Amino acid sequence: MRKRIEHDSLGDVEVPAGAFYGAQTARAVANYPISGLRAHPALIRAYGLLKLACAEVNMELGMIPRGVGRAVVRAARDVAEGRLNSEFVVDVYQAGAGVSFHMNVNEVIANRAIWHLTGQSTAKLGDHSIVHPNDHVNFGQSTNDTFPTAMRLASLLLAEEFLPALEELEKAFAKKGREFDGILKSGRTHLQDAVPIRLGQEFAAYAQTLGELRAHIKANARPLEELGIGGSAVGTGLNAHPSFSRLVVARLARLTGLKLRVAPDLRAAMQSQFPLASLSGALRNLALELIRIGNDLRLLTSGPLTGLGEIVLPALQPGSSIMPGKVNPVMAELLDMVAFQVVGCDTAVALAVQAGQLELNVMMPAMIWNVAHSLEILKNTCRAVARRCVLGIRANREICERYAHRTPSIATALNPVIGYSRAAEIVKKSLASGKTIPEVCLEEKVLTEQELKRILDPHRMTEPGVARSRRK
Repeated sequence: MRKRIEHDSLGDVEVPAGAFYGAQTARAVANYPISGLRAHPALIRAYGLLKLACAEVNMELGMIPRGVGRAVVRAARDVAEGRLNSEFVVDVYQAGAGVSFHMNVNEVIANRAIWHLTGQSTAKLGDHSIVHPNDHVNFGQSTNDTFPTAMRLASLLLAEEFLPALEELEKAFAKKGREFDGILKSGRTHLQDAVPIRLGQEFAAYAQTLGELRAHIKANARPLEELGIGGSAVGTGLNAHPSFSRLVVARLARLTGLKLRVAPDLRAAMQSQFPLASLSGALRNLALELIRIGNDLRLLTSGPLTGLGEIVLPALQPGSSIMPGKVNPVMAELLDMVAFQVVGCDTAVALAVQAGQLELNVMMPAMIWNVAHSLEILKNTCRAVARRCVLGIRANREICERYAHRTPSIATALNPVIGYSRAAEIVKKSLASGKTIPEVCLEEKVLTEQELKRILDPHRMTEPGVARSRRK
């Protein structure tokens, strides 16, 4: 591979001749061969938009030459539009604060600007007398204000993509709630028989929970709209024009359509990354509920002959390499595994957020990778589970209704009529004899057949109300 020589403050560095990244990126690649993971495309896009806005503002304020500035804007747009994603080669696990990745961005934009200015020739790449990654691309900025800004932007952009996927899953459960509303089944508490419930009520409750979590995630993402760009090195704005923050944030709002605003205290926006923890925590809460729902689906479909068997999930693939005809609840299993990963990501974010010291939290690369990864896998999983699982669920009405009529807990409806203690005795006799609750009641002459039919109607038990005997 042909090489070129670039120079940074530590000396000369060999760089692949056609690469748009430069010396500091090459050092980072050599220093951090850790995971093979690269920055999420959303972070690359966010950084491209940020550098574009900064260059436009610096041109407007007369901080950088217009010819250079226009080339930087063009190069930053290339980054924002994903044309140069392969040039971002720094490992996710790298130097603190994301200095290596930030310089990867500055070098790619500087060299891409040189490429534009020299007729798309690679001959002058690395000639920073034309465009300099620090003096032009990074003018008035620091890793310490750009990285927090870019990761907030990236998180907001990913959340915008994720929330419709979560809503799709919510609507899929709501649709099944309506479809299954007329199907009676036995409720279960402590995994033991409980009073009847409608299958549709269970599914409608899943939809309700997901809707509340969607609102919770939106609310927890709002602190990310406050940006600390312009704080430069320690939040004081050294080397940045006094109008820089306001103008850059206004441009970013126009570029993204997001409701962005300047952070009320640029130092706080650099020191504290609680907005990332806030969003990550909300995603963890969603993950916990998705695990619960996924486990319910696996339990309800257990069988087909020796489990509950109340619902049938779509058969998506053979379930065993040895047992013919076996089909597994693969999408519910997927849901659990993804949600476990999100819980783990949140733990990493929490530890990173609490590790800030004085004017800066240097653990930001770990934060944004975990938040971005959570949003990405949740988005894809919610869509897949909605389309390939929930919408295709079928109810086994016969089994559901058999359980609804046989559960001894229907005796609960007798409490207002004969009292809890007498009803408990009837349940014991029912379980010991194998007879149904109505059969025992008739034997004991507790109530008439007509009264039992009305009081022990499982449909009536799935709505609020108190049964009373009509006898005085």
